[in-house]
Amino acid sequence: MIRVLIVDDQAIVRQGLRAMLQAEPDLNVVGEANGGEQALRLVRELTPDIVLMDVRMPGMDGLAALEQVKTIAPRVSVIMVTLYDSSEYLFRAVSLGAAGYVLKDASRAELLRAVRVTAEGGGIVAPSLMPQLLREIAHPSRTLGGATGAPLAEALSPRELEVLRLIADGLTNQEIADRLILSPTTIKTHVQNIMDKLGASDRTQAAVRAVRGGLI
Repeated sequence: MIRVLIVDDQAIVRQGLRAMLQAEPDLNVVGEANGGEQALRLVRELTPDIVLMDVRMPGMDGLAALEQVKTIAPRVSVIMVTLYDSSEYLFRAVSLGAAGYVLKDASRAELLRAVRVTAEGGGIVAPSLMPQLLREIAHPSRTLGGATGAPLAEALSPRELEVLRLIADGLTNQEIADRLILSPTTIKTHVQNIMDKLGASDRTQAAVRAVRGGLI
């Protein structure tokens, strides 16, 4: 069962997301928060697997709350769910540790897939925003921290580099397994090793660091 916390200052949005998620047998909405401060308290109390968080909220906004969540509960995955298709918001969210960035006009199927992929250690960025993210990442003035260049390449095995490139293409573990004719369990092990070696908290972070390091 995937435990989800919903964070949005609009009650009607929270209600809509809860109804959508609770209809799925593998998803359980464990709580709702109307802002960043309440979200931090509920993350501590409820230990969700996934947090769906709005970007713009009164008081502590979603980006500030995201940074705090990743500090107090680094294994909790945060998906930003927002109206704003802003490359600046997207870059800031990913740089602060967001595993996903989904627009509020996404379909029900797209949102459910984002939650499930993220729960498996994946990461989802709205396809329409990916070119913007890659441009932001490639800009020389942008930094995300972590090692880059040759040390990264030397740390990863040829197979791990192959898996990393497929992660950056947005493939799931099952899709990578099918592509490489390997078991999903083997791919999961490779993905975990990649994240450990790159010091990444999730697949999105691993892909971003790989792009910055010139690996893909």
